[in-house]
Amino acid sequence: MRPVFSKQFSVISERIHRLATSRTTLAALAIFVLFALLVLPAMSGQGEGGQGTAVPDLTLGYSASTLYQIADDLGETGRAAYIRGHFTFDMAWPLAYAFFLVTAISWLARRGFDAESLWQRANLLPLAAALFDLLENTSTSLVMARYPAATPVAAELAGGFTLVKWLLAAASFGALVGALGTAVYRQVSLMRQS
Repeated sequence: MRPVFSKQFSVISERIHRLATSRTTLAALAIFVLFALLVLPAMSGQGEGGQGTAVPDLTLGYSASTLYQIADDLGETGRAAYIRGHFTFDMAWPLAYAFFLVTAISWLARRGFDAESLWQRANLLPLAAALFDLLENTSTSLVMARYPAATPVAAELAGGFTLVKWLLAAASFGALVGALGTAVYRQVSLMRQS
């Protein structure tokens, strides 16, 4: 007997598959590309704080003390800009990349794998990546907002959220490439048989 949460994940995955029509997948691709071409370059200039201070989101992980040091290095104006960015751009970006990845993985998985294959559930990876991205944004923003006061739980968890976000994002793009390769291989094989 499968656990209840496994059934809930299957239901979510199947709903995403129904959403991932060719038209929806193309729209998600267009949003992703436009965001990457127009918004990301504009935001990359804000990827560093004052005096070249790196922001935690772009690293693989960091300690609470490193996060506090970054908060100090950013200064009051830099921290305010960081928080503003996290509740504008950095809330939209996870939604944009998750929308593209869940629809593209679903669309390709239907064409590359059998309906019972666990690969059909790979469309859940981007949702998990986006969730950890939002957890990271919330925890780091909380630390920045309260600095110089300590925020121990958020500061300790933030680095872990960032690491998991990057691992899940990499797994999502890996699933996309795997689904694409399998879908192309299957279509070529079908064409050769006919």
